[in-house]
Amino acid sequence: MKRKGTGPDGLIIVDKPAGITSHTVVARVRRMAGTRKVGHAGTLDPMATGVLVVGSEKATRLLGHLALTTKTYEATIRLGQTTVTDDAEGEVTASAAARAVTDEAIAAGVAELTGPIRQVPSSVSAIKIDGKRSYARVREGEEVELAARPVTVSRFEVHARRDVVAEDGTPVVDLDVTVDCSSGTYIRALARDLGAGLGVGGHLTMLRRTRVGAYGLDVAHTLEALEESFADNVLPIAAAAAAAFPRWDVDEKQARLLSTGVRIAAPGLGVDGPIAVFDPEGRFLALIEEQGGKAKSVAVFV
Repeated sequence: MKRKGTGPDGLIIVDKPAGITSHTVVARVRRMAGTRKVGHAGTLDPMATGVLVVGSEKATRLLGHLALTTKTYEATIRLGQTTVTDDAEGEVTASAAARAVTDEAIAAGVAELTGPIRQVPSSVSAIKIDGKRSYARVREGEEVELAARPVTVSRFEVHARRDVVAEDGTPVVDLDVTVDCSSGTYIRALARDLGAGLGVGGHLTMLRRTRVGAYGLDVAHTLEALEESFADNVLPIAAAAAAAFPRWDVDEKQARLLSTGVRIAAPGLGVDGPIAVFDPEGRFLALIEEQGGKAKSVAVFV
């Protein structure tokens, strides 16, 4: 039984609109859910739209595991202009005519940024330096240089090229791209680095996240739709876990032991990462990992 005054145990897959922060989305979901216990997996910048995975009550404990999954983005990269934020929200700091950049050069630049790479995040990211957000330090006039970190870009595909003129009169090139990447990858940093490698500078003008792990735009809801019918659009925690992780159905004895933290024989699925455990009645019990032939509980949900 749910405690009086608590919200649903589940995920809310939001199609975030442009112009608001992920924190604002969480605040609105808290009000709709009637609980303070709401969080999200994977921040989207105010300019960005698309899939934002929000968890309520017990499902907030899934978020840290979901945040480690791969993500897919549709984006537009502008070659020929550099901005202070690496996206269209920042002031243009340099311009260079880009129409002479060939498709072959672009393809080579994209290839350099595909696969396992080391990426320097944007200085206006939310990464903390000595307890303070990098973007806050930049706003105060501090020069910030973040360390490169390993990320994986499994797909970086250019769909279309448009030769256009920017507002300042610079002949620029807009590229529509799709990116599949690991958690922690900054798409605006890809835009910055592609432009830098081509010698003309670059930044991001549009970003839409279309998938986070198992959850795509096909199961996402606008804030307006959630306002109209919130309860009907919550993905129950059992369904959320079943969609995101490999499944292991256990018998009553195994369920009882796992729910009390006892290590039992692993299912032998050979999975590198969490496995969702379900009891004979289909209730979601726990996330486990296989270690040394045993099932190690990562998180118990009963």
